[in-house]
Amino acid sequence: MGMNNRLSLLLGVALVFQSPAQTNPPSTMDWADLLGAVQEWAEENLDEDLLAALSEPDEQQVREFFEHFQRQLGEENVLDLAALSQAARGVLPLLEAREETRPYAAWLRARLDYLDTAEELRRAMPAPPTAPGRPAPPATNPPPALERQVWSKRLANRPVPPAAKTLVPRLKAIFQQEHVPPELIWLAEVESGFDRRARSPAGAAGLFQLMPATAQRYGLRRWPLDQRYQVEPSARAAAQHLRSLHARFKDWPLALAAYNAGEGRVGGLLGRHKARDFDGLAPYLPAETQMYVPKVEATLLRREGVPLRKLPAPGSG
Repeated sequence: MGMNNRLSLLLGVALVFQSPAQTNPPSTMDWADLLGAVQEWAEENLDEDLLAALSEPDEQQVREFFEHFQRQLGEENVLDLAALSQAARGVLPLLEAREETRPYAAWLRARLDYLDTAEELRRAMPAPPTAPGRPAPPATNPPPALERQVWSKRLANRPVPPAAKTLVPRLKAIFQQEHVPPELIWLAEVESGFDRRARSPAGAAGLFQLMPATAQRYGLRRWPLDQRYQVEPSARAAAQHLRSLHARFKDWPLALAAYNAGEGRVGGLLGRHKARDFDGLAPYLPAETQMYVPKVEATLLRREGVPLRKLPAPGSG
C-alpha cells in the first residue's frame, strides 16, 4: 500500500470516530485505546522503506553495503573497517542524490571517519610476527592510547560543522538544565555531523541518533511527528540518557561506550572480563564502539579543550 493510501486510511479511521452521526461517542478510555492502536498501526505501517526511492540496481548495492558495514561495525576487529572505504564512497553519492535517502547519507557521512582512521591505524600497527611456513596471524586491535593519538591528529584542523553554530548554544542550555556537562553536546558532531535528518539503517535517528526504545524510555513521541528529529526533545532525551548511564557506570568513557553499544552489553562485558575502565574493556567491544569513544574524546579536546575524563559527574537537579 502506498503512502498516500495509508494516510487516507488513517484519516478515515479518525473521521469515523469524529463523525456527528455517532450516537454513542467513545469514552475517554475508548479514545485512549483508539489513539494507542492508531499510533501503533502507524509506526508499523507508515515508516516507508526509504531505499525504495532508488533504482533497483542502486538499491541492491546500498542494501548489501549497509548489511556488510553494520556487520563489521559490530565485530571486534577495528582494522577490518579500512577495507570498506571505497565501497562507502561509492554508495554515498547514491544516497545524496535523492531527498528520500539523504537521511541515510547524513548518517554514513558522519562515519566515513571510522574507515579512514582504521586505515591510519592499520599502517601504524606493527605487523604481527609470523612463524616460518605458517599463515600470518590476524592483526591485533590498536590500543586506545594509539586511537586517541590518531583521532586527535585527524580532527586537529577540522572546522566546526556549519549547523553547529546556531545549534550549540541551544543544546548547551538544554544539557545544563538537565545537569549534564554541556561539553557533551558535541556528541551530535560524532553521531550526525549536526544534521538532524540523520537516520541509521538500524533505526537510530536525529542529532543524537536515538534508537526507538531509548526515545520511548524518555517520553519522546514517534508519531505523528518523530520527536527524535526535533532539537529540544531529542537533546533533552540524550542528556537524560547520558545522566542515567553515568549513574550506572560512574565513568564518562564507559557511559559513552554504553551510549553506543548498549548498557546491557557494556555491563555484561565488564563483569565477564573483570574490566574496570574503558581501556581494559575496549578489546571486547564492537569495532564501532572502540572507535567511537576515542573520537568523542578527541572531539571534546578540539571543540572545548577539555579531556573527557575531567568532566564532572552529572548534578542531581
